[in-house]
Amino acid sequence: MGVSGRAMLQALIDGQRDPHILADLAKRSMRSKIPELNQALTGRFREHHAFLTRLYLDQYDQLSGAIKQLTVGIEEAMSPFRPVLDLLDTIPGVSQVVAEVIVAETGGDMTRFRSAQHLASWAGLCPGHHESAGRVRSTRVRPGSPYLKGALGMAAFGAARTKGSFLQAGYKRLTARRGPIKALVAVEHSIIIAVWHMLSDNVPSHELGGDYFTRRDPERAARRAVSRLNDLGYRVTLDPMEAAG
Repeated sequence: MGVSGRAMLQALIDGQRDPHILADLAKRSMRSKIPELNQALTGRFREHHAFLTRLYLDQYDQLSGAIKQLTVGIEEAMSPFRPVLDLLDTIPGVSQVVAEVIVAETGGDMTRFRSAQHLASWAGLCPGHHESAGRVRSTRVRPGSPYLKGALGMAAFGAARTKGSFLQAGYKRLTARRGPIKALVAVEHSIIIAVWHMLSDNVPSHELGGDYFTRRDPERAARRAVSRLNDLGYRVTLDPMEAAG
């Protein structure tokens, strides 16, 4: 629905059928594709095609206008929560839309929740506990707000792709052991826990870094690295470097 495509569709609706004239309506970077456009615009485009195209464009414009009105309404409704939205925006993976959903579903007021875990449980991000005769039968997460869970899922997916972030490092660690789906749920849980602490204390997100787990337990990280090299057929001898004076 760019400028070039819209101009060509409008010309077709108005009765123009010459592919060369239609292709010449291309603007800016699209002009380099005029030969391909000539081929694409060669064919049969009859009056009933024009009629249907006009209907679809009118519907598109109507929906686009409705979206703009909703956007303005959402911005007005969210204006009192601007400080909260700015805090949430500091979490990797949390976009403006995700932050607005978090505020809409929680009210942005963490005093309603006794603790971070209470908020996570209310959001449906705590594992269920179904135990019978000493056997754990299910650990599925509990039901929660579908809108909040959907938004946190988007945030978790974005955080898992944010290079050098603590959340990405946690996702990679869990993916190797528990699979990508459970790893994403764990990232969602980490995000909602962070939300409670940030909004309760009125502080931005503190990025621990992608090397947090290595710094926290360097010996374990070294063992894992040696184990991987052993799996590749290498025999490794570690010679620790002396700390600089």
